[in-house]
Amino acid sequence: VQLQASGGGLAQPGGSLRLSCKASGSIERIDYMAWLRQAPGKERERVASISSGDSTIYADSVKGRFTISRDDAKNMVHLQMTTLKPEDTGVYYCYAMIKVAGRRTQDYWGQGTLVTVSS
Repeated sequence: VQLQASGGGLAQPGGSLRLSCKASGSIERIDYMAWLRQAPGKERERVASISSGDSTIYADSVKGRFTISRDDAKNMVHLQMTTLKPEDTGVYYCYAMIKVAGRRTQDYWGQGTLVTVSS
């Protein structure tokens, strides 16, 4: 199983970006998906998560600005980011708990995509 993230880049303060992450491989079921970020000099933090039942949780710092969604038919998770702030800058990682046929549910990480918010 692999997670491939895309959509990072440079945005101005107040702008928007959309991150996407696609899981590929012998996937039986995706139980949980999330986006985490790591800013320079800081620990990795969870930004948003979504369960298999579409329950979502957001970090206080992004509530009302970011929206996480999932497309189970395509094994994808998206993060729509609006009203971006310089403090949103960091490397964004997608994460998923995936059940592969014949194996127990395991954790998988994408490679990270850089988001830079600057004027």
